[in-house]
Amino acid sequence: MSTARSLLDVIPPERRARLLDGAASEVPLVLDARLFEEGRRADRFWVIRSGQVEVDLHVPGRRAAVIETLGQDDLLGWSWLFPPHVWHLGAHVIRAGRAVEFDAAAVRSLCDADAVLGRAVYKYVAETIAERLYETRKRLMQLYGPGAEAPDD
Repeated sequence: MSTARSLLDVIPPERRARLLDGAASEVPLVLDARLFEEGRRADRFWVIRSGQVEVDLHVPGRRAAVIETLGQDDLLGWSWLFPPHVWHLGAHVIRAGRAVEFDAAAVRSLCDADAVLGRAVYKYVAETIAERLYETRKRLMQLYGPGAEAPDD
């Protein structure tokens, strides 16, 4: 997604160790597990090590619409970083694997206390958001832009 391979790649090694020791743990991604739901409190996030997760949007009266599929080294979740810290989307595991799960409050606290760490985390998250918005825009143009086929009535 971002120009860096993973969030952990952009953090200087000594700060990465502090982040991992103080705010992270390795967790399984269990097939079909819901990791978070739209509208609920965003109190954690993940870096996917293996497996796949679909990010989806609740559509009243219909099945959730899949926004994107994330896999190895991808950042899962950014609502934890911005008040009011509530998920805007949902996510569920479609291929079992492993992830590094971060405690959002602990990461925010570490970032507030360490400008170098904070800058690296915020920059990576911002780049990730920008890239995903761009990719979403491209998908929407393919579906609805000039030259797209009109849906059957």
